[in-house]
Amino acid sequence: MNERDTETIAGLLIKEGMSQAMDISEADVIILNTCAVRESAESKVWSRFGKIRSMRRGGKPPVLVLAGCMAQLPETAERVKSKAPYISVLTGPGFIHEIPQLVREAMAKKPEDGGHKILKAVTPARTAASRDESTQLLPEGLPRRSIPGVNAYVTIMYGCDNFCSYCVVPYVRGPQVSRSFQAILEETARLCEEGYKEITLLGQNVNAYGLDVPGSPDFPALLRALDKTPGLLRLRYFTSHPRDFTQEMIEAVRDCPTVCEHFHLPLQSGSDRILKAMNRGYSRDDYLRLVERVREAIPEASITTDIIVGFPGETEEDFQDTLDMVRKCRFDGAFTFIFSPRKGTAAYRMKNQVDKKTKSLRLQELVEVQGAITRDINASCVGRDMEILVESMAEEEPGGVKGRTRTGKMVIATGSKASPGDLVNVRIVEYGTWYLKGPVAP
Repeated sequence: MNERDTETIAGLLIKEGMSQAMDISEADVIILNTCAVRESAESKVWSRFGKIRSMRRGGKPPVLVLAGCMAQLPETAERVKSKAPYISVLTGPGFIHEIPQLVREAMAKKPEDGGHKILKAVTPARTAASRDESTQLLPEGLPRRSIPGVNAYVTIMYGCDNFCSYCVVPYVRGPQVSRSFQAILEETARLCEEGYKEITLLGQNVNAYGLDVPGSPDFPALLRALDKTPGLLRLRYFTSHPRDFTQEMIEAVRDCPTVCEHFHLPLQSGSDRILKAMNRGYSRDDYLRLVERVREAIPEASITTDIIVGFPGETEEDFQDTLDMVRKCRFDGAFTFIFSPRKGTAAYRMKNQVDKKTKSLRLQELVEVQGAITRDINASCVGRDMEILVESMAEEEPGGVKGRTRTGKMVIATGSKASPGDLVNVRIVEYGTWYLKGPVAP
C-alpha cells in the first residue's frame, strides 16, 4: 500500500516540475512514507531521519516530510516538536495529495524566520466506537509515477473496520471506505493499455469490498468484471480476512481465467483462545473448513498465511496449537512475526506479555516447521512444467529470467530469451525454500 501511495506522491511532485534526485544528499525535498504496524518499522524511520539530517550541512537544508501511517500517531507529532523539529511536514496517508502545497509552504519559510515550520495534515485519532472522523480517502484522478515492470497496484478500498486487538491500522487509516466500482475498472483498463500484464488489488480486507456501500457490487462481482479487462493476463489481490471469505469468492477465483489461484489467508494463531483475544472472528475449525473448501474447489491452489507468535497470554499449549494448524494446513509459505505491542490497541494494555526470549524461540521453531513444509511442497514441483509471467532478468542466473507462477512461486528460468511480460513454461529441475528453477520446457 505504501508503494502504491509513493507512486502517487512522486507523480504529484513531478507534476509540480520536480525531478527525482539521484543522490539523497542533493535533494531539496526528502519524503519518508512510513508504516506503523510494528515498532521496528517506526524505529527505523527515526534512525533514517537522523542519518539524513547529518548528510547535508552546507546551504539551505532540505524539506523533510514524514508521510504515511506514522504521522497519524499522536506521539509522532509530540516527538517531532520536542526531538525532531527539523522535520517540516507531517501528512497522513489520506492527505498525501496535499504534499506539494505543504512542501511549497515549507520551502518558502526563510531561514531567518527559524527554518521550516512544522505543518500537519492528519486526522484525529480514531476509537473503536467511532465512525464519524474524516477517513483516509484519496481523491480520484491523482497522477502516479509510471514504474518499470509488468506488475501494477490498484487500491480498491481504504481503511479497516475489523479492530483486531493487536493492530493499529484502523486508527491510522480510518474507517473502511470502498472506491467506486467504475473507477477501479477504468484504472485497471488504463494500466493494461499502458502495457502492464498483472494487476494486484490492494485493501486491508479486500473481501469486504463494497459492503460499506448499500447496493454496491461486492468483491466476487469486482473480480468477475476485472477478469474481462483487455490485455490483462493475471489478477491478484491482498489481503483477505478468513472470516469474510465466502464460497462465492472461491468460485470467482475458480471461474475467472485471469484470477490467480493463490489464497493468502492470515491465520495469526492456531489457538481458539488467542484468536478470541485477537478479535479475529473465527475459530480453528472455521479456518480449517475454509482451507478444505478452497482445496476442494481448486486442488492446485496455493495457500499462504500470516502468523504472530508471542501474543499476550500465549502459553506453550497455545503455541503448539499454532504449530498443529501449520502442519494440518500445510501452507505453501508464511509471513511470521513476533508480537509487537502498539500503543492505543487493546493488546497493548493486556497483561501477561510474553518475554522476548520466549517469543524469539517460538518464532525460530515456527520458521523451521513451516520451512520444512515449504521445501517439501516445492520438491513436489520437480519434473513439472509450470507457467511463469516473466518479470525481469535473473541477476543470480546469467542469461536467465525470473517470474512467478500463478500460485505465487518464484521461478528462475535458465537459458531463456524471453522478455518481461511474456508467459513461459519452465520445467522444474531444482528447488529451494524460496524458489524453483529450470530450463524453458520444450
